[in-house]
Amino acid sequence: MNEIYLDHAATTPVHPEVAEVMFKAMTNVYGNPSSVHAFGRKARHLIDEARSALANSIHAKEKEITFTSGGTEADNLALIGTALANQHKGKHIITTNQEHHAVLHAANYLETLGFHITYLPINESGQVTVEDVKNALTEETILVSIMFVNNETGVIQPIEEIGEVLKDHYAYFHTDAVQAYGLLEIDVKKLNVDLLSVSAHKINGPKGVGFLFAREHLVIQPLQFGGEQERKRRPGTENVINIIGFQKAVEVLQKEQENNRSKYRQLKKTFVYTLEESAIDFEINADSSNQIDSIINISFPKTNVESMLTNLDLEGIAASSGSACTAGSVEPSHVLTAMFGAEDDRTVNSIRFSFGLNNTEENIVQAANKISKVVKRLTK
Repeated sequence: MNEIYLDHAATTPVHPEVAEVMFKAMTNVYGNPSSVHAFGRKARHLIDEARSALANSIHAKEKEITFTSGGTEADNLALIGTALANQHKGKHIITTNQEHHAVLHAANYLETLGFHITYLPINESGQVTVEDVKNALTEETILVSIMFVNNETGVIQPIEEIGEVLKDHYAYFHTDAVQAYGLLEIDVKKLNVDLLSVSAHKINGPKGVGFLFAREHLVIQPLQFGGEQERKRRPGTENVINIIGFQKAVEVLQKEQENNRSKYRQLKKTFVYTLEESAIDFEINADSSNQIDSIINISFPKTNVESMLTNLDLEGIAASSGSACTAGSVEPSHVLTAMFGAEDDRTVNSIRFSFGLNNTEENIVQAANKISKVVKRLTK
């Protein structure tokens, strides 16, 4: 059976060039970066090179990049670390009800410590409004955390506009850019963000590594304790091999970024057109003009997520009901619930498809035809 992977928003295959450079590093780079001898200095030099490359990719300074185990740790460090270190200034935090669980659950935890969290609503287009953010600000607000691109719908949030609002407020601004990094241009200065989270495995890099950008002089309380690595923000011996792979993934991405955007845009058009030609009933969740090109979230009336995903898997198609962290769950999507309300059928009959490295026009047409067949079978 010809398997077709349409779940790149959950994770991506490692790019061959990334795998190659990591394999070489595994056999040649084994010193501890904290050691002063030649083996350690070699590892430290490679980490420094990677840090510089990643900082340049978002127009930041090297010292503003902290390596983490991925986006979840970066989000936790951004929210909890910043809140704990700055609670003497206030204990109010603003976020939205459609955030990734790495942010939502960190916010829930902070509530148990006495912080007050405002969870802003989103509209049916999948966006938070700038006006709602402005109206929620108080003298006690110390942090605003709003994702750059939603991982379930692909909807782009008004980050630059919110950054403009926060220029006149002393609250720090964090954005989870895990789904945006690599597809959208990111300039932390232009966006006026103070903290930004990224994960390597979403851009054809290895799992288990990411970074947190934190603006220089911003005080963060570490969440782990041990050595003094990563400027005391994130102790533990650095994951040298994965960091090297992360750098290579970014280098490859920068060369292919514009081609990728064009490719995914065309794949999405082909996908939707083929579904339309099959005469099945479906609806795209969110305004497609405000989505990244690699993600589309579709409602299939008279179906349900569990049966759809099971049948798609049997047809060799990998897709998701939303966040990879809850892909095994049949509970309604919290993102679509935020958009449409808890009673709306779209919360339990919608599937996320996301395009990537190995997708072609041919296998996208094949996938759409198989999806149509499954829908017709389930709604017969």
